[in-house]
Amino acid sequence: MAMTDEDALDFAIVVYREDECWQAELLPVTLTSDLHGLIHALKQQPSESGTIGLVAVGDEFFVALRVLRDRVDVFLSDIAASWDFPLARQVLHYLDVPVPDEEELDEILQDEETVLPAGDLSIFADLGLDEMELGILSGDIDLLPEDVLSSIAARLGFSEPFERAIESVFG
Repeated sequence: MAMTDEDALDFAIVVYREDECWQAELLPVTLTSDLHGLIHALKQQPSESGTIGLVAVGDEFFVALRVLRDRVDVFLSDIAASWDFPLARQVLHYLDVPVPDEEELDEILQDEETVLPAGDLSIFADLGLDEMELGILSGDIDLLPEDVLSSIAARLGFSEPFERAIESVFG
C-alpha cells in the first residue's frame, strides 16, 4: 500500500534507559505540535541518564530533544518548516533563532537539495553520533523523517525499542 501525503503520520516517541536497557514509548500525537508539552512529558519520564524525544511531522521534518535534569538540547532538521508547522516555529523560538522572513525562505528553498537545520548538532555526540553524521542524515532529502530517526536510533543503540514503538504507529 503506497502512502500518500495524507497518510504520512506524525509521531512522538520518548526513549530512555531503565535497568541499563533502552526503552521507547509512544507519546500522544498532540505533542507533535507542542514543544513545551513535549519537554514537560520528557521531564516526567524517570531515567538513569535523561530522556530523548524523537518527533516526526509527516514527511516534512523531525525534531530531536534530549533532556538531562534541567538541561534541554533541541535539534530541528529543517528551519524552512517553521513557516508551515507550529512545532518547527516553537523550536526556533526556543533556540532564539529567528524564523526566516519570506526572502530568506525563498533563498533556502531555491536549492531543493539543501536542508538547513537548527539547534544542537552535537546533541548525541556522547552517545556515538557526531555532528557531521547528524548533519549528513538530516540533510538527506531522499529520506523521510521516520527513516532518519530510525537511522539515529540504530546508531545510538535503541533500534529495537524504537521500531516497536513505530510499529504501534504504522500498524
